[in-house]
This record gives sequence, structure tokens and C-alpha cells, in this order.
Amino acid sequence: MEDTIPNTLDRQSVLQVLRPVQDPELQKSLVELNMIRNVSIEGGTVNFTLVLTTPACPLREFIVEDCQRAVRQLPGVEAVNVEVTAETPKQASLPDRQGIDGVKNIVAISSGKGGVGKTSVAVNVAVALAQAGAKVGLLDADIYGPNGPNMMGLADAQVMVQNAPDGKEVLEPAFNHGVKLVSMAFLIDKDQPVIWRGPMLNGVIRQFLYQVQWGELDYLIVDMPPGTGDAQLTLAQAVPMAGAVIVTTPQTVALLDSRKGLKMFQQLGVPVLGIVENMSYFIPPDISDRQYDIFGSGGGEKTAQELGVPLLGRIPLEIPLREGGDEGIPIVVSQPESASAKELTAVAQRIAGKVSVVALTGKSH
Repeated sequence: MEDTIPNTLDRQSVLQVLRPVQDPELQKSLVELNMIRNVSIEGGTVNFTLVLTTPACPLREFIVEDCQRAVRQLPGVEAVNVEVTAETPKQASLPDRQGIDGVKNIVAISSGKGGVGKTSVAVNVAVALAQAGAKVGLLDADIYGPNGPNMMGLADAQVMVQNAPDGKEVLEPAFNHGVKLVSMAFLIDKDQPVIWRGPMLNGVIRQFLYQVQWGELDYLIVDMPPGTGDAQLTLAQAVPMAGAVIVTTPQTVALLDSRKGLKMFQQLGVPVLGIVENMSYFIPPDISDRQYDIFGSGGGEKTAQELGVPLLGRIPLEIPLREGGDEGIPIVVSQPESASAKELTAVAQRIAGKVSVVALTGKSH
């Protein structure tokens, strides 16, 4: 039975007609979630603020239209003005894991094996979130092969070591494309190999988490090394994590390894937000309407279905995507209208939506 439409135009009647409108991710009433605020009425004009759970909300326009449609049911309404803002919820703390001051959500971008484009995904997701208005940090936790600075255009950046008020040394992250970045590459010479055992790797990752001036962040994206080793264990046991994203290609060997990485995070109690299939198909630069399944097809979707996690996106392989990584200008910046940039932006939005669900409900999907 449908609710009766009020026959008056006041704040309570506005909230009443908005009550059935739900957040699509959380599937709860916007009014009950306190996402409708500052309702005011001036003649026939209704004004209110819609507070989303992420500035990167993929369904922003859809939600606004639903709200406007609902309010227009009231008698005397001539116009509906919706101001849209966002307040990113903070991932719940865990008793045995120490959060980072000012950092709301920590998201690991991981892969079962190397060479699947995990860093490209991490960099472009971080930049896309920043483009949407979020405060974003990128922690390059691939200690043995730190490529984040090259892909972020920060290969020659100098990071500053400063003294915190408590006397401890802290690292000032580098900054470009709206994202703060810390990487092992800033602390060693260009061709210097890192030949470390597990305890040293554990120590430097903890330093990158707790001894960096991250400031206020909505999202700290962590670019993990491939595999299921010390770095993954250190991160999962040190900090409360909003979730992990597994990057794979459609290739069978990549999918086999990605399943192991996914199971590892689940065993460590980290929510798996979903799978990203990278290099899904090749788009030739001279024939943009053609697609070639170089590494096979459908593997990411099949694996996601079998393991009961969402497929967050299928990113095509385009030459500008590789060029952007080499030149330090992520494709979401250099060619935002390209097929891969659009899909990477959509992946970033879906990740942000999943993180909000985890933060507010404790469930990944």
C-alpha cells in the first residue's frame, strides 16, 4: 500500500515524500540515513542538501532525479533545488588493528601474479577518485618493484623528512594529479635493488602507514606487490581495511593466481570488494570499433561468479593507457574520453560505492 501524498507544503511533508527514496548501494531510505538535510521552502521552491556517502558516487544524477520526482508530487511545488555534497564514512576500527589518524578508508589493490597491470589500475583509480573531489593518498607497497612514482609523474620528486611534535621523524608525501604518494622509490637510487627479508619489509610498510603525514584522506589506496606474501600479511594485520580489489587478466594462469589472492584476503578477514579484469580486449588505435581478445575472454566474469564477488569492470588494452603510464600522466587525465579511462573511472566509482557499504554496514556486498 502506497503512502498517501501530503496535501501541504512544509518541511515535514518534504521529508515524508522523500522517505521512500533509497540509496541504491545501501538500499535504505535517504531520510533514515540522514542524507537529506537543510530543507527549506521559499514560495513554490523547495531547497535541500543531498549528502552522498562518496563524492565519486556513480548514481549521483539518478538519486537527484528520484528526489526531485518525489518532491514534485507535493501541491504547490514549482521548482526543486538540490545541493549535492558528500561525507565519506569511516571504516570501522578493529580492536587488534591500529588505524591511521585522519585516514577514513584503506583499500588494497592486489593481484595474484605480476604483469597484470595492477599499478596502472591503482594509479588511475586513485586519480579518478581525486578528480571526483575525494581526498586521496596512494601508498606504493610494492617495495621490490616500486613503479608508482613513474606512473604518477613523480620520478624526480624529492620527499622531505620532518620532525613531528612528538620528536619522531615523519615523511612528507609527494603530490601530483590530486593524489599524495609515498614509495620506496623515493628513498633509494634509481637502479638500486631492494634485497630484504620479511622483517625489514614489514618495518618499512609500517613506516609508510604510520610515519607519513597523510593528513585527512577519504581513501588511502595501497598498491600491493603481486602474490600472497609478507606485504599482504603485514597490511592486513596492521590496519583495519575497508577492502581489497583483485586485478587479473582473462588469461587462465592469471585467473588461477587471482583466486589464491582473493582467498588470502578472505582468510585474513579483509572484505573483497570485487575483481577488476584488466587487458580485457585490445582496441587498435586506427580501428577504434574493433576489439581483439588477446588474452581470452570472459574469465574475470566467470571467476567472479564462481567466487561470489562482483566484477567491478573490464578495462580494455589501449596504446594510450601504456603511454600514460610511461609518461607519468594517467589516462584518466590525459584522455578522459577514451574507452579505458571511462571504464577506470567507473571502476573507481564502484569501489567507492562498495567502500561506503562496508563502512556503514560491515558487509562488502
